[in-house]
Amino acid sequence: MKHPVDVHVGKRIRHRRWMNGTTQQQLAENVGIKFQQIQKYETGMNRVSASRLWDIAKVLDVPVSFFFEGLDEQSQAVTANSHMPGDILTDKEALELLRSYYAIPENQRRRLFDLARVLSEAA
Repeated sequence: MKHPVDVHVGKRIRHRRWMNGTTQQQLAENVGIKFQQIQKYETGMNRVSASRLWDIAKVLDVPVSFFFEGLDEQSQAVTANSHMPGDILTDKEALELLRSYYAIPENQRRRLFDLARVLSEAA
């Protein structure tokens, strides 16, 4: 049985890899393992060791703590926002939206964020 922490860490690896535009193959080569192992990490099938997580963090240019962010809030968010999926990072449309959002220049991105906030409050 998959442990929820392993699943969360795996999803965070996939999210960061995807946001960087890095393939599983590229990540695996830079870490020195096979891409199938990355697949197993990302699904939570295999637990990532501390040293391997350290290597992955260096390749993806994030602190190790990045992979644990949101872990405590995850269960609370599901009940508080029942209209949203339990893990928004598994939704391909949401990930594409995030990638596009961060490609927008910062001043325009801030205006878009403000617009989205106003529209969500009006709904």
